[in-house]
Amino acid sequence: MGTMRTVLAGLTAALLATTATMTAAAPAGAGGQRPDTVRVATFNASLNRGTAGGLVADLSRRDNAQAGNVAEVIQRVRPDVLLVNEFDHDPGGRALALFQDNYLSVPRNGTRGIRYPYRYAAPSNTGVPSGHDLNNDGVVGGPDDAYGFGLFPGQYGMAVYSMYPIDLARVRTFQLFRWQDMPGALLPDDPATAAPADWYSAEELADLRLSSKSHWDLPVRLPGRTVHLLASHPTPPVFDGPEDRNGRRNHDEIRFWADYVSPGRAGYIYDDAGRRGGLRPGAAFVVAGDLNADPYDGDSVPGAAQQLLESPRVNDRVVPASAGGTAAAQRQGGANLDHRGDPRFDTADFADTSPGNVRVDYVLPSRGLPVRSTGIFWPVPGDPLFRLVGDYDPALPGGFPTSDHRLVWLDLRR
Repeated sequence: MGTMRTVLAGLTAALLATTATMTAAAPAGAGGQRPDTVRVATFNASLNRGTAGGLVADLSRRDNAQAGNVAEVIQRVRPDVLLVNEFDHDPGGRALALFQDNYLSVPRNGTRGIRYPYRYAAPSNTGVPSGHDLNNDGVVGGPDDAYGFGLFPGQYGMAVYSMYPIDLARVRTFQLFRWQDMPGALLPDDPATAAPADWYSAEELADLRLSSKSHWDLPVRLPGRTVHLLASHPTPPVFDGPEDRNGRRNHDEIRFWADYVSPGRAGYIYDDAGRRGGLRPGAAFVVAGDLNADPYDGDSVPGAAQQLLESPRVNDRVVPASAGGTAAAQRQGGANLDHRGDPRFDTADFADTSPGNVRVDYVLPSRGLPVRSTGIFWPVPGDPLFRLVGDYDPALPGGFPTSDHRLVWLDLRR
């Protein structure tokens, strides 16, 4: 196993302190489908629970069916670098380690266990009290008045598992970046007043953070190159009113990365350690995460996803696809029948009344990175692995065997 050393990543006020788990580097290509590829994936795995400590409790045993199914999907796809959205954050990093030891490392239904020697997690804005009445209901407090929607700090957080070293000294997080500090921000407007962009008061805007969870720039040292994993999980563009505060925030959370990777547009950005500016020109990156925006369908602000998909620095020419997405849209009908987007590109199975199944999960490489292949783990009915995705079942916690999202992956040539 080599020498193991543990580092935990966390934030204190405006200073970045990292929390990650590190061991000796894995053999080159470990976990990839081919020895000359590196597989990068994102998975909104619904590893969130309704109470603080709930995920740690579930992962402390090896009998949680949903966590086991999530682990099996990961073992079958075998990504080298994996972003997990909706993974509750705890300050001690216990859930991060327990999921590795009790689930990922344990073979399931004929799979091989998979071990990630490098892991990263940091705090999320979800559930962190803002002290303001952000939803303007006359009451301060509760999940909708937190900096990001959540019942407790860290709910719906993020985690990264990697076969390759994460350059902790160069990690940047943007949890504290204020929404109003983005030039031209789409700040929401109170339709009951004549003043523009006045849903939030000046006092609220002085505190309100852009990221509903966080934005992370994690430099991953792959063989021969460093690739920046740009990880985030923008808020769903729903659960609000005519002011569209969540839709506008979703748009600007996506815009943040489009500006960050574009020379000349990122001068306003600052990270949690006070360093300014965006990604170095020419640096390789992969934007990953559940962006909660489909380029054609759903409830996001028009053009929200296109900010990245049409960026000159982003390669969206090879789009992940699955036969399962097409089969699900045909089988479920409803809102899916009126969609403009091709259902083979869908990555999430949502309510078929609205919005239907959509493409919201992305692994977007920078132009110049050599892409070998890409895909979505969405088996069709009749495939023995369909049991891992299923159709919506109200009898299951969360409604699905794993999640209402699918794992999306991208293979890069080393």
